[in-house]
Amino acid sequence: MTDWETFLWPYNEAVQELKVKFRSLRQGFLTRGEHSPIEFVVGRVKTVDSIKEKMQRRIISPEVIETDMQDIAGIRIMCQFVDDIYKVVDLIHERSDMEVVEERDYIHAAKPSGYRSYHMVIKYTVFLPEGEKTLIAEIQIRTLAMNFWATVEHTLSYKYQGKYPEDVSKRLKSTAEAAYKLDEEMSVIRKEVQDAQKVFNQSKGKEQ
Repeated sequence: MTDWETFLWPYNEAVQELKVKFRSLRQGFLTRGEHSPIEFVVGRVKTVDSIKEKMQRRIISPEVIETDMQDIAGIRIMCQFVDDIYKVVDLIHERSDMEVVEERDYIHAAKPSGYRSYHMVIKYTVFLPEGEKTLIAEIQIRTLAMNFWATVEHTLSYKYQGKYPEDVSKRLKSTAEAAYKLDEEMSVIRKEVQDAQKVFNQSKGKEQ
């Protein structure tokens, strides 16, 4: 593993292509005047330092890095409602350009820390000058509230190296439950929210 730029290039291509595809999927719903289960999409490729740290921590040899490290290429899809998450999951299963090989539902079965998200590991093929290359990418699907909590928790994990003081751990779990309660309440008024958004978008169109 000396030429990292060459190794990571296909992953960069995969992330760029996947972002375009999911953003186009969102636009397709909006163009038809329908609610899009996708609010926005971001993606990243792990840094070399992050890959090396994970290789050492998980004892992953260079020979199996492409199969054993599933999140070198990462896509994150944000949704407004919890139900939207499972709609996106179904849409991914229906696609012929990516194959789901693993799923982990941390929404109905949250991690001990309170973390909630839906993870999918897919096989995706990119086309390189030397031919096709199929690689593994991870897709995380979550609500905006779940993403806010996960971002804060991720920042704190660097400070405490994952070993939180008891009071911090309790507060994290408490805020995770509060975030999920918010998602549940928003789901109850989902129709009203969507109707309001439709009226807002129509008024914007008239102004333009």
